[in-house]
Amino acid sequence: MEKLGRKLTAAACEVLLMATTLVACGGPGSDDAKNTGNPGAVPSVALLFPGTEPARNKALDIPLFDARIKALGDFDVLHSDAGKDASAQVKQAEIALAGGAGVLVLDPVDSKATEDIVAAAAEKDVPVISYDSIETGSTGLAYRISFDHEQIGVLQANSLIQKLRSDGVVNPGILVVNGPAEDPEAELVAKGARSVIDKSAVKILAELDANPAQVQDWTAKRIAEFPGRIDGIYAAKDSLAGGAVAALSSAAMRPWPLVTGQDAQLEGIRRIITGRQYMSIYKPVRAEAELAATVAAKLARGQAPPPATKVAGVPTRLLIPKVVTRSNIMDTVVSDGVYTVEEICTAKYAKACAAANIQ
Repeated sequence: MEKLGRKLTAAACEVLLMATTLVACGGPGSDDAKNTGNPGAVPSVALLFPGTEPARNKALDIPLFDARIKALGDFDVLHSDAGKDASAQVKQAEIALAGGAGVLVLDPVDSKATEDIVAAAAEKDVPVISYDSIETGSTGLAYRISFDHEQIGVLQANSLIQKLRSDGVVNPGILVVNGPAEDPEAELVAKGARSVIDKSAVKILAELDANPAQVQDWTAKRIAEFPGRIDGIYAAKDSLAGGAVAALSSAAMRPWPLVTGQDAQLEGIRRIITGRQYMSIYKPVRAEAELAATVAAKLARGQAPPPATKVAGVPTRLLIPKVVTRSNIMDTVVSDGVYTVEEICTAKYAKACAAANIQ
């Protein structure tokens, strides 16, 4: 029966590969043989990503989740990436359920995908864990693990304003670059940031809701429009900060404004080390992925998950984000194993790393 179960799972994986984009799907004899859905022999968990951050998922979420759940027992894990397509994600979930998945860990493309997947899972009495998402989707979710995105905006804005104040900047002016207007996560982050900025003495010179591709050109035009008046740039994410920094570099901006960010991306960390970006927000991926694996293992065995606070009827754990500046890179992204010193401090950044005591 075990052999038959693995053959059925391998067939399901082939279907999934044809229907959607799959990050990892092992089969008998492959290096990932233990990471396939197996309805017969061992508990099976499906880890469903939306496709918005495939590099992060592949480099961090997947290996951290897999390592933790393997330490907890013999589990098969199927990973899939929806390529930002909600209907594809629903199809991936349906195939995982048909293949015998006993738990779905879902980072949804959108709320509609959440609702459809939770409904499909409920028909088979399969619990769904919402992962790294603001979506509660429905009270049918078994558990939710994420971050307080409004608090992220508060942390960013406080960090920026406090630094402007400590630097003695008088009547500071800033540019504000939020994420896309249609992104509900970006809306929450912006709400948190404005709750701080609007109560401060900082003047917003101009504001943009944008995708990263729009930021460099927009910032270049604002530099020309407000010469000598831009003391800071509130950028909601590192990807947005990158465009702003490119415009500042092209303009040979002096003095260099303070620039914020979020996600502690590798290039963002390097910009912080070289002084081109002041701070970022680190959302501890290790804590998030390992908690998700722990909850999934409990639910797969029919056990009660760790205690949580109910939000909109869903047991929820909102993890605490951290501000990252030059002073605590070693104590955050390095100590948590997100990046090694060698990854950060290539030859191009060796001198800046030494000056920042990153070693």
